[in-house]
Amino acid sequence: MNKQNTTVLIVEDEPNLADLYATWLTTEYTIEVAYGAEEALEKAGDSIDVMLLDRRMPKLSGNQVSERVREAGHQIRVAMVTAVEPDFDILELSFDDYIVKPVSREDLLDTVSELSARDPRDEEGNTLYELSRKKALLEDQKSSHELQTHETYQKFLKDLESLQGWIR
Repeated sequence: MNKQNTTVLIVEDEPNLADLYATWLTTEYTIEVAYGAEEALEKAGDSIDVMLLDRRMPKLSGNQVSERVREAGHQIRVAMVTAVEPDFDILELSFDDYIVKPVSREDLLDTVSELSARDPRDEEGNTLYELSRKKALLEDQKSSHELQTHETYQKFLKDLESLQGWIR
């Protein structure tokens, strides 16, 4: 997808931060901004390609917004942009990428570029990317012992391995 045709929805409950992200991206992409979860759900639709989504917001969390967007059938690539370090709970979340604040302009540009380049109709490829990203995040944050002894993570690895074999 060409950058000028990519629409990014920035969802951030801190207006100054949302506006900063918009300023950083506006020369490359069409930008929409939502200053909270409800506004994000109103703006999320088929015209949005990528959503930069704050994980912690009042009323509805970024996790809930992401789930509702997926349930509505919108083919939006979602990147969580959050101050929350990834933990095993990310295995249950629905996102395509995960960025820990503070983020740089380059981080946002790289993330949006990567997500907008992916074909939203390639469900298997996108699922594999999402799961591989979760694996990489956890391997970066957790010790080998923590990974080896965490039951849910071990099941996750078996599911990922099965998916990789099925796609090949």
